Amino acid sequence: MKITKVESIFQIAFMPRIFPVNCYLVEEEKSITLIDTALPYCKNAIFIAAKKIGKPIGKILLTHAHNDHVGALDGLKQTTDAEVIIPKRELKILKGDISLEEGEGKMPIKGGVPKNIKTKPDTLLHDGDRIGSLLAIHVPGHTPGMMAYLDVRSNILIAGDAFQTKGRLAVSGDMCWSFPFPALATWNKDESIKSAQKLLEYQPSTLAVGHGNMLWNPKKKMKEAIELAKRSREKEI
Repeated sequence: MKITKVESIFQIAFMPRIFPVNCYLVEEEKSITLIDTALPYCKNAIFIAAKKIGKPIGKILLTHAHNDHVGALDGLKQTTDAEVIIPKRELKILKGDISLEEGEGKMPIKGGVPKNIKTKPDTLLHDGDRIGSLLAIHVPGHTPGMMAYLDVRSNILIAGDAFQTKGRLAVSGDMCWSFPFPALATWNKDESIKSAQKLLEYQPSTLAVGHGNMLWNPKKKMKEAIELAKRSREKEI
């Protein structure tokens, strides 16, 4: 486990050199918001990291419902009174339902979909909702309902799997052969590119992702990654 702190954001990285899986602790005035829960075995490490900050976990917030982002959810919920908050569209996926909704086309939802999550969310999120210092931004592509979260105090962007930095900075769905897993788990590449462009418009000070290190002053590299994803997509069509 590796912990990296930037402003009020703590990245907890599990297996950072081999197969990085990240979750985030966002420090608020009286409590902590946990973004994603990594893998089932990560529960205790998350609690230890929160204890070092010295505040309780008040909210558990998900970017999307793939297994590597919800793994410790049940374990955490059993031992804390935290409010569980997820994007509304991700509720079906959390329940193991990968059926598409009207307007979502025919591309199948991919990636590791949970089968036995018992936790029921307390709150369902919509685009533009606020959770403490965080602004929810709908960024479909990797999954239909994925959300990114912008800390409005520092403009740090927690982007879920809309980008990866492991291997190289890449838009979700744009294949990075040294770490192909986010691309292989992406539902809709065209939507991913649109969402990446949407996130760039927020001009983040730091980019924090589900897989890989945080990236400071990321705007130029985000733009380059978007252009590369567009070129790659044009070759496929």
